[in-house]
Amino acid sequence: MKEGIHPEYHPVVFVDGSADFELVTRSTKTSSETRDIDGVEHYVLRVEISSASHPFFTGQQRFIDTAGRVERFQRKYEKFYKKDGSDAEPEAEADSSDES
Repeated sequence: MKEGIHPEYHPVVFVDGSADFELVTRSTKTSSETRDIDGVEHYVLRVEISSASHPFFTGQQRFIDTAGRVERFQRKYEKFYKKDGSDAEPEAEADSSDES
């Protein structure tokens, strides 16, 4: 390894406050907050989401209402579909039974 080109590597603890989860590892990131763990000073880095709180890992997935999204899109662009006639629903035609 070349000397002087690599960043400083420090012991850190990633803290996910929403799930009361801590991960002790090493990183190049630092912070002003530190914590002593087993006699070693670690930088404390707070994270919003970790494997303990992420929906993919916890199994608490949210399902998106895709039908509602499609309908909202169609309403938004309805005037463009009707203007050029492509993919537009047929508009109600006038009643031709009233001829004189």
